[in-house]
Amino acid sequence: MKRENLLLQERHDLILKQLEADGRVIASVLALDLNVTEDTIRRDLRDLAAAGLCQKVYGGAVRIAAAPESGTLTQRLGREQSGKSRLATAAATLVKPGSVIFLDAGSSNLAITDALPNAPLTVLTNAPSIAARLLDKPHVELIMIGGRIKQGLGGSVGATALREVELLRPDLYFVGACGVDLQAGITAVDFEEAEFKRRLAAHTKATAVVATAAKLGAVASFLVLPIAQLTHLVVEQDTDARLMDAYSAAGARLLRAQ
Repeated sequence: MKRENLLLQERHDLILKQLEADGRVIASVLALDLNVTEDTIRRDLRDLAAAGLCQKVYGGAVRIAAAPESGTLTQRLGREQSGKSRLATAAATLVKPGSVIFLDAGSSNLAITDALPNAPLTVLTNAPSIAARLLDKPHVELIMIGGRIKQGLGGSVGATALREVELLRPDLYFVGACGVDLQAGITAVDFEEAEFKRRLAAHTKATAVVATAAKLGAVASFLVLPIAQLTHLVVEQDTDARLMDAYSAAGARLLRAQ
């Protein structure tokens, strides 16, 4: 239903409400719905982007990925524990006995440590919290990537870590993502973290991302991978089927949590 004679703030509120619900807005559709010109909508989106409330993309705008939550990885895991546990269980089915996997810093990846198969594995990680979870698993050969720990991220992503990444060739890399968007791809909020992830992804046979609903449609500042270069995307059970089809068409193999 078209809306007429809306004030500027009313338009902005409606645009933000749609961004929160859908993760993205399309300028041409908004113009029809709000009964204004596309130029007006483009100005609205520029204003909202300048205020840090969305990120403009070609033809519209997308929701901005949230900065990493405060607290340690273990504390962050506890905030959505049941949902992340279900996603982790689905993600762990991608891990083959005897394989070499990389788990980088992130609460979703931390949850995967508890769901890994009880079979011989080599696990590489740059996150001390993840390494600590694996110390009492005798079937896991654990290799830490070193260097200075960036506390806000919970892992090493600096020069030392980048040098060590050059020696790695994992079978599967679980990429911690801040945003997952069809057009913008897999993104991160930290420049060094994004570079670390790009380097590692270039050396791995397969990549996987575990995406909570909050991350789908969100965009952070720094590109890690286009969706076409992602091997697997693990999503929540109630993810919209049309959205899943769109990610599949973009090249990712979809896996839904149960």
